[in-house]
Amino acid sequence: MASGRGRAALRQRILERDGYRCVYCGQHYPGDHLTLDHVEPRLRGGDWSEGNLVSACCDCNARKGSLPAWAFLADHPEERANFLRLARGVWPRLRRAVEQAACRKSNS
Repeated sequence: MASGRGRAALRQRILERDGYRCVYCGQHYPGDHLTLDHVEPRLRGGDWSEGNLVSACCDCNARKGSLPAWAFLADHPEERANFLRLARGVWPRLRRAVEQAACRKSNS
């Protein structure tokens, strides 16, 4: 991952792409109240690409923790609906993982 200006520019692109909203709770926030969240956490092989990053408020990012988004969202239907509506820049395979986890949860 780039440092300094590269990271700041990446952060700015993600916040603008996501409309300065937390993709989990759907609330608008000033930029300094949003974090970048890895849909697929780095601890689980996720990277710093724009397709794996979303804007998240501090509370939602802390609640999600190191879980992959699909694991967190399987148990949080409102946040899942927000994610699927707002996280338009996420890789299609990660969006599918969220949708598939929700289907598995509803079928169990």
